Amino acid sequence: MNLTNNETILQHEFTAGLTESQAAQLAAIATEVSFNENDIILATGQQSRNFFLLLTGSVCVEVGTRSYVVWVQILGPGEAFGWSALLGHHDTLFQVRAREASRALCLNGDQLLAILDSDPVLAAALYRRTLKLVAGRVQATERRLGEMCGLKLK
Repeated sequence: MNLTNNETILQHEFTAGLTESQAAQLAAIATEVSFNENDIILATGQQSRNFFLLLTGSVCVEVGTRSYVVWVQILGPGEAFGWSALLGHHDTLFQVRAREASRALCLNGDQLLAILDSDPVLAAALYRRTLKLVAGRVQATERRLGEMCGLKLK
């Protein structure tokens, strides 16, 4: 069964609970994209341009330097990534790599910011959800660093 972008947004875990009109605004700027295993979707330090709602497959959020890369968190369907795009012309902080063939809805960051500027109710809803996403990323990073140091964090 193929869903429209609007239906997908209404059913996606990150955006569930938005109104039909809010979902329609996001659907208007959404494009479905596909990634192959090991594709780098977001590279650390590049300018953030898009926000993604993961539909199928999985991606790995990574941190590293030229010398090493360490996975921080695995994301699956219903999760979102690319929150740096909501900061407007901000550099990406985490690398995101496809772990397997995956599909996502890609929301153009500039268009998304324009929508959020014009709709404060939608902006509040998405920014609250994004703050939870960022907090989850920080917690995942803390856990991973703890594991690397031999600590068991709950």
